[in-house]
Amino acid sequence: MAGWLRTYPKSRLRGDAVGALTAWALIVPESVAYAQIAGVPPQNAFYAAPVALLVYALFGRSRFLLVGATSAAAVLSAATVSDVSSDAGAAVGLSAALAVIVGAILVAAGVARLGFLTDFLAEPALVGFLFGMALTIIVRQLAKLVGVSSGDGNFFGRLWTVLRHAPDWSLVTLAVGAAALALLLVLERYVPRLPASLIVLALGLAVSAGAGLKNHGVEIVGKIPSAVPVPHLPGIGAHDWLLLAGGAFGVALVVFAEAFSIASRFAREHGDEVDADREMISVGASNVAVGFFRGFTVSGSASRSAAAEGAGGRSPMVSVIAAVLILVTGAFLTPLFTDLPEPVLGAIVIVAVRDFLKVGELRRYARLDRPSLWVALTALIGVLLFDLLPGLLLAVALSLALFIAAAGRPRLAVLGHLPGTHLYGDTDEHDDARVTPGVLVTRPDGALFFGNVSRTKLGVSALLKRADPSPHAVVLDIGASFHLGVPVLDVLDELREELARDGILLHLARVRARAREDLVRHPLAGELGAGALHASVEEAVLAATAAAPTPTPAPPAVP
Repeated sequence: MAGWLRTYPKSRLRGDAVGALTAWALIVPESVAYAQIAGVPPQNAFYAAPVALLVYALFGRSRFLLVGATSAAAVLSAATVSDVSSDAGAAVGLSAALAVIVGAILVAAGVARLGFLTDFLAEPALVGFLFGMALTIIVRQLAKLVGVSSGDGNFFGRLWTVLRHAPDWSLVTLAVGAAALALLLVLERYVPRLPASLIVLALGLAVSAGAGLKNHGVEIVGKIPSAVPVPHLPGIGAHDWLLLAGGAFGVALVVFAEAFSIASRFAREHGDEVDADREMISVGASNVAVGFFRGFTVSGSASRSAAAEGAGGRSPMVSVIAAVLILVTGAFLTPLFTDLPEPVLGAIVIVAVRDFLKVGELRRYARLDRPSLWVALTALIGVLLFDLLPGLLLAVALSLALFIAAAGRPRLAVLGHLPGTHLYGDTDEHDDARVTPGVLVTRPDGALFFGNVSRTKLGVSALLKRADPSPHAVVLDIGASFHLGVPVLDVLDELREELARDGILLHLARVRARAREDLVRHPLAGELGAGALHASVEEAVLAATAAAPTPTPAPPAVP
């Protein structure tokens, strides 16, 4: 834990301090906005932020990842909590409890070394999910920009509610929101190194206080109590804990996928290494701690991590310094946010999530990989129609279905000898590959498992029917299979029996050590005999050729 601190070079302190100030400039306005998305009071953002930063700095391994409130985590938290209770007064306790459950799931999964599970959340599924989530957030914030309620329901229902109340739009609110939105975009476009969110927040506060925007119908945040994190139990009933647990697994998956993808990207760029299981424990510990300080679910922030790294931050000291700055802000500076206009917050959130609208990525999928496009669109449309978690589950289900469908139809390559070598190659890929007379050498392009071994057996039968003359032996290259389960071995035994009835011998080539261990425990090993198991395709072909039946001489002609 925090091993980096013992060897921390003082020469990095200046760059890390600048990075921390840059991160603080983003964390303060975004955290207030994300607290509203999560359905909790703004002060709860100041409870959560320093705790999340310090705990990750203690346990985490990424030098660049900043953990805290994010749009994805906030909206998922709100969606999960609203499924349990619509009472705004219960949101704080339920949100804190959800963070504890999400954290506990991640810690347990990390200890069990289940970090690989995030690989099943395919990138196209995540792209589509985040695209739909961003649109959902934008339509909710759009209501703030025009001064009306977005109502309830899915994306389309909320959008219709906002448009239907166009006669009730507040022109002053719209002007404030549009000005904030335009200024954010201009600052990010032309002076990207400046903290655009903090500048717009400060200007919004100044204009609101000076012009009395509250008196012109513009909603403001209102008084935010001083926020010093102190331990606090969520204080909800056992039944509510159980109700939250179901949705917590989906939230945990997205939270970790978001955080780990950011940590991995920085690791690749800087030649570092991050361990999925360790990161799972670290992000989980951050969520558990946040939950016991009246916070809400947290994840890794791409924008803050990138901004701190761009400003010179190079170690977890960035998180430590930023946590101290936020503690000071929460303890002494919250009264400054009283006059903050809601449309300014809405504009900050819209700009923060716009990077999730990856139209270019969808176009790339459409051009290069249609199945990935359908996965992304399924997630996107699922989120818009059915809300966040159902949309995510649809995308994950489709990802798994496509994976199983692809793995369940392995191509069988016919192999031939490559002249001048000891190798055998795919005859479709190598024009000079020479097939061995009397021996069918074939290879499934993928590992054998219960979902594809029967199709492999049918494929071998189809190749035999097309072979002319009929082979006396089949060599099956199973080098891609590092493990052979009982269902696989049972079907291979059926293949051996079918071939034997036609007088054809089965040889297995490139049998891996682990696969051989599985094989010797199965009756198939005894039926095949040691002479039918080979370390290489060449060895198998030589053995099959040597065992070729001797042709029966033709009877002498009758004079």
